[in-house]
Amino acid sequence: MTVTYTARVANARFGGFSQLLLLWRGSIYKLLWRELLCFLGFYMALSAAYRFVLKEGQKRYFEKLVIYCDQYASLIPVSFVLGFYVTLVVHRWWNQYLCMPLPDALMCVVAGTVHGRDERGRLYRRTLMRYAGLSAVLILRSVSTAVFKRFPTIDHVVEAGFMTREERKKFENLNSSYNKYWVPCVWFSNLAAQARREGRIRDNSALKLLLEELNVFRGKCGMLFHYDWISVPLVYTQVVTIALYSYFLACLIGRQFLDPAQGYKDHDLDLCVPIFTLLQFFFYAGWLKVAEQLINPFGEDDDDFETNFLIDRNFQVSMLAVDEMYDDLAVLEKDLYWDAAEARAPYTAATVFQLRQPSFQGSTFDITLAKEDMQFQRLEGLDGPVGEAPGDFLQRLLPAGAGMGGGGPLGRRLSFLLRKNSCVSEASTGASCSCAVVPEGAAPECSCRDPPLDPGLPEPEPPPPAGPEPLGLIPGPAEPFTTVTVPGPRGPAPPWLPSPIGEEEENLA
Repeated sequence: MTVTYTARVANARFGGFSQLLLLWRGSIYKLLWRELLCFLGFYMALSAAYRFVLKEGQKRYFEKLVIYCDQYASLIPVSFVLGFYVTLVVHRWWNQYLCMPLPDALMCVVAGTVHGRDERGRLYRRTLMRYAGLSAVLILRSVSTAVFKRFPTIDHVVEAGFMTREERKKFENLNSSYNKYWVPCVWFSNLAAQARREGRIRDNSALKLLLEELNVFRGKCGMLFHYDWISVPLVYTQVVTIALYSYFLACLIGRQFLDPAQGYKDHDLDLCVPIFTLLQFFFYAGWLKVAEQLINPFGEDDDDFETNFLIDRNFQVSMLAVDEMYDDLAVLEKDLYWDAAEARAPYTAATVFQLRQPSFQGSTFDITLAKEDMQFQRLEGLDGPVGEAPGDFLQRLLPAGAGMGGGGPLGRRLSFLLRKNSCVSEASTGASCSCAVVPEGAAPECSCRDPPLDPGLPEPEPPPPAGPEPLGLIPGPAEPFTTVTVPGPRGPAPPWLPSPIGEEEENLA
């Protein structure tokens, strides 16, 4: 039933769509000619009454009514509500087609996962696909008038071969007041599990893949049921219809041609047929007819879905895929371009000109730059080589007296941060460290603690990055050697305690 005109508009040419205007099946003329004739008949009746029936006083009153209707008819937002409504209906129409249950993916999975060339294996594959087709028939006869007329009862479904008599008994004995289109999908799952137990499905991954495809198929059947159940809100349809009908009811009066002798504004011409009013009715009413035809594509209109054709096609190809085509392979041969370094299929004389066209490489491949514009330039404000260490760049930015080797507070702070980072790195690699006790008055030396930040003392060399070195014992002039063990890191401090780095930075300040 679908009207296909794709081949007629394959190439754009002068007046390409004009040849479609003469088509009758599925055309706007076929949908709208009755409404258009009714509108024109009412208009001509009012015009004849104004010219030949009404008296002079009545004519003056009718003329005032015409001016009033013409002035305020434009307040009805016909274009606004009708445009949004048709957009919603067209989007819904295409989504319903995307929910049509097609078995192509499912039949490929069944043919590849359910094994066995014997009669039992063939029975498994054909029954699985028959259950899938039965589920599609049950949901389509619930939403499509064309399918329901083909299968008005379950007996017709049994006689058509989609269901056996034993399966019909189980189907009817199932106590449920809801639509039971999902029952064959449950049979499919149970039969697939039985095939797995018998080894027809060789592993659980294959069974999982099979059930996932079944769920996709069942989900599309469910979406068709929900689209049939949940319609576009009735108030929206009523608002659009009332807006259109009230607008053109006002146009029946407001667009009448008045007597030019009365001198009314914009009524200098007297015609019998309102050409542009008819065109406006044709466009607006035709827009509403488009929505009326697409709001339920499972009827019997010219552009409705061909559900019976899809049932026949799906049932045939699914049985061919899992039965006659199962394990049916041609002999493996080397292809025609086996030894070719660059495989390229031939062109006919009508298409050989495409071979001479260069292949598309990208939209920027045709951009040309001057030679001086292709030279790399150094970034402004950076004198050092590209890739220098961030610390070296920061050292160059500091004044001579405020560097990390100077005695200023900024230099001491930076030195402290470097030493602190190295100490943390050392503490993270060792479980404990040793410190030597030195004579009184002298500062102890330890690899895990910072030396005193005295401006007069020279800055110590930072530890090597390879890791902490073993710490030896430092002898004093008169004191014996003593070894002190410092515990290793204990993990992160609680969040309520201050940071050690923050404490020492405050002492530096």
